Amino acid sequence: MAVELSPRATRPARVGRLWKKLSAQRKAMVGFIIVMVFVLAAVFAPVLSPYGPTEQIFMDAMQPPSATHWLGTDSFGQDLYTRLLYGARSALWIGFASVAVGLVGGVALGLLAGLRGGRTEWAIMRVVDGLLAFPELIMAMAFMAIFGLGLSNIVWALGLSFVGPFARMVRADVLQVKERPFVEAARLMGVPPRDIVMRHILPNIASPILIQAGMRVSIAILLGSGLSFLGLGVVPPMPDWGLMISEGRGFITMAPWMSGVPGLALAILLVGLNLFAEGLRDALDPRIRPE
Repeated sequence: MAVELSPRATRPARVGRLWKKLSAQRKAMVGFIIVMVFVLAAVFAPVLSPYGPTEQIFMDAMQPPSATHWLGTDSFGQDLYTRLLYGARSALWIGFASVAVGLVGGVALGLLAGLRGGRTEWAIMRVVDGLLAFPELIMAMAFMAIFGLGLSNIVWALGLSFVGPFARMVRADVLQVKERPFVEAARLMGVPPRDIVMRHILPNIASPILIQAGMRVSIAILLGSGLSFLGLGVVPPMPDWGLMISEGRGFITMAPWMSGVPGLALAILLVGLNLFAEGLRDALDPRIRPE
């Protein structure tokens, strides 16, 4: 039996190997660069933006792109470039935070169901089946209707809708891994159950979890923008791309940049996230050679 190093000793090496594999994937690097551009724009929005995110100059309402307003203004005279930068904050926060909520909840339920079995597994999976019975957007809309609008409620609503897929995937992987010889050998050697989970089971199911999480981020951003577009998400005047698209649809023939600018930004970010997620999948799949 191979001697296993402690998780603390092997974690930097694992991260280094993963980054080396990712750097060999061209589409992963393209996606990473696109995402990082949006992340930096969101972080440094106060420095990069010439106006306040809710500053209104009514004399400049619905101005086309110019030297004064690089991407034009909306019907309230708000600078679209500024709102685009601040809107990236809410989009990225919704994407990463909601996936984190679903990831934590789903992994916990999946591990418990896969390891305990019996009635515990049956009860957990029936709850998971109930969550999966509703489309993610419908569940999020119902959550928002009950608990109200706002950025934090969007995160919890989408996070709850992601618990089911994560839990089902983790449970299936745990059922396979826990029967492998190295796990059985650890049990016979008297390794505590917590150490078995942390050192043997979780590392062997980490790859599909990371891939699923990477793909869910773009879905969360799209759903969050959809909720705001429908009036069930971010509350005005907070900058949000879905809200900006919704506000501009009434002026699509007069001022197409009002919806076109946030729509294009959303599309570019989603492409970047999907490219990175596909590259992550290819890097973690040993059957796929680097491009």
